Amino acid sequence: MSRLSFAATAPPNSTRVVLAGALALAVAMGIGRFAFTPLLPLMMQQGLIDAAGGAELAAANYLGYLAGALTAARLAGRPLRLVQASLLAITLLTAGAGLVHSQPLWVGMRFAAGAASAWAMVGITSWCLTVLAQRGQGALGALVFAGVGGGIMLAGGLAWLAHAGGAQALWLQLAGVAGLLTMLVVRLTRSAGPWASVMPGLPAAGASASPGLPASAHPLAPARLPAGSWPLVICYGCFGFGYILPATFLPAMARALIDDPLRFGLAWPLFGLAALASTLVAVRGLQQWPPLRTWAVCQAAVGLGAALPLISRTGAAIALAALLVGGTFLVATLIGLQQARAQAPHNPAPLLARMTAAFALGQILGPLVVRSLSGLVLQWGPLGPWGGLEITSAAATLLMAATAGWLWRQGGPAPAD
Repeated sequence: MSRLSFAATAPPNSTRVVLAGALALAVAMGIGRFAFTPLLPLMMQQGLIDAAGGAELAAANYLGYLAGALTAARLAGRPLRLVQASLLAITLLTAGAGLVHSQPLWVGMRFAAGAASAWAMVGITSWCLTVLAQRGQGALGALVFAGVGGGIMLAGGLAWLAHAGGAQALWLQLAGVAGLLTMLVVRLTRSAGPWASVMPGLPAAGASASPGLPASAHPLAPARLPAGSWPLVICYGCFGFGYILPATFLPAMARALIDDPLRFGLAWPLFGLAALASTLVAVRGLQQWPPLRTWAVCQAAVGLGAALPLISRTGAAIALAALLVGGTFLVATLIGLQQARAQAPHNPAPLLARMTAAFALGQILGPLVVRSLSGLVLQWGPLGPWGGLEITSAAATLLMAATAGWLWRQGGPAPAD
């Protein structure tokens, strides 16, 4: 199909494109990936699951996300159809989690929901961000990714307001919300027409072109990593390990300290609110500081967020940890991927793939290490107040501090006032 035929059928206006993308990410990430986080303490309180089982479900979801990311390129030729199908799958899988009471079935459902979340993410970035770039409105992409924080806040807020109904009822309510948002996405994108496919002449998901040049203006560089890029890969993998612990277990930590669900349930909405605000602020803030130093600050904030519950076992420490981690994890994610593109501008795919794999491996290992250490603590006896989660969080804090120091030294001097 030629460019003329695309021009004859305009895509939805930019407001509808941004809103559709943000709502899709709210379902894919806020529910498909992270709805389990505010539900974990309620499931533990009802005796549906223990800490080791919760870590197993979290790891299954993150492993599914990795599998989905590795397979999405083969499915992204019709990105909007991929998004719609993925959101429908997330809705059904979320409902299924509230209808069954079986650890093996929950593991399978969380794995499948993770894969569907990755497919939705790839579909949205392939379609939505490409449409905005075609119109010279690429900066609006930050508003699309605000949907991640919005979805986290929505899921956490619903869990906070409706906790009395129990965890399984909340799964069904979240499925209802996901279904409503999915219908809105379908309605907003109904007029996409031929724009539902990746536009010719523009890079598809995961591809990249030099600024001002079409995607085919230069041959791709050999598929190898740029010299000196492995430290970035390691830092990004450590970041995945460090952020996923509070991103998975903060509400459970709050529940262990505070009996009142109306109080411990606030941890996750705060996390989502901070994530939402950070994506809106980052558009200007990221241009004022060297990117590696900004990343270093984010890495340090995540480390402090992991350490605070170890230093002070209070609700205030949990709330501050939620704000620190929630307000930096999306910014660090964006900067890390931008640095990959900067180091390999002609063919960033190999470096992006390794950074994504390292990040995914880190966030898979986080819950698994918690689960393994929890088993060892049960076998050998408690180490004072320290269990598997506390030991893993301390290790994450050390990793965040070490990598933040390296990134700061590599970032160069801060700009003069």
